[in-house]
Amino acid sequence: MEYRDDARIDTTEVRRGGGSGRRGGGRVAIGGGVGGMVVLVLVLLFGNNLGINVDDVLGSGDTGSDTQNTQSDISCKGLTGKDLEANPECRWDAYSSAIQGYWSGVVDGYEPAPMQIFSGQVPTACGTGSSEMGPFYCPGDSTVYLDTQFTEKLLTQLGAQGGDAAEAYVVAHEFGHHISNLTGQMEKSRAGGNDTGPKSNQVRLELQADCYAGVFFANTVRDENSPIEKVTKEDLARVADAASAVGDDHIQKQGNGRVVPESWTHGSSEMRQRWVANGFDSGDPNVCDTFSTEDL
Repeated sequence: MEYRDDARIDTTEVRRGGGSGRRGGGRVAIGGGVGGMVVLVLVLLFGNNLGINVDDVLGSGDTGSDTQNTQSDISCKGLTGKDLEANPECRWDAYSSAIQGYWSGVVDGYEPAPMQIFSGQVPTACGTGSSEMGPFYCPGDSTVYLDTQFTEKLLTQLGAQGGDAAEAYVVAHEFGHHISNLTGQMEKSRAGGNDTGPKSNQVRLELQADCYAGVFFANTVRDENSPIEKVTKEDLARVADAASAVGDDHIQKQGNGRVVPESWTHGSSEMRQRWVANGFDSGDPNVCDTFSTEDL
């Protein structure tokens, strides 16, 4: 993925240093982290294989400090695309800048969503957020939360190739939830309860966020103000690879070797890849109505 040298990186909505640097000690509000559910399932299935303490995620682990949060020392203000090679941590700001730059011109009355980069734990309107939840979106405070180091590690351990394009997909997916929240689709889907399965509302909501991520990738390269100038075929392959890695069936196979579609909350690898492609191929957010089709 190539960056546009002269494009300004908007850091207005990116916050750093909000984490406690602590592991465990507070029960997370699982329902709040829409994008984090797949990671919770992963941890419950085979947390030990990932080096993750399940008790930490559920809030009964040790409350001692584990890592120091150094994110607050990073400043990306005033940087442009050409500065990212020397300031790689600011690529996360570039993702947010590009994503919100696109949606602000598409969604009437768009309200920016802050992106909180943290380490360990962080208080949210959905309860205590944990790094081990993976990236997640909290509709209560309309904020995207992620631990960047854990996100990189997670992609690798799920078998994804990783890289900037894969990371940008993960962030774009979470901002896709923000769009569903703004349009009211998230509230409607949740009114149907926490059903599971390939055609459940939970899966439809996740596939919609995947589709929105694809739409973003298709359009951001056309925006001369976007920090992202070029998305190559290899980048798209990495995006598809990341979408496959977070499919429910892939996670279940890695966990216990058995696929149980009735328990799906995010959709299969094939479904997730297909909806990212639907969004990218059309470049039109209107194709992302996953609630009006049986062809998921």
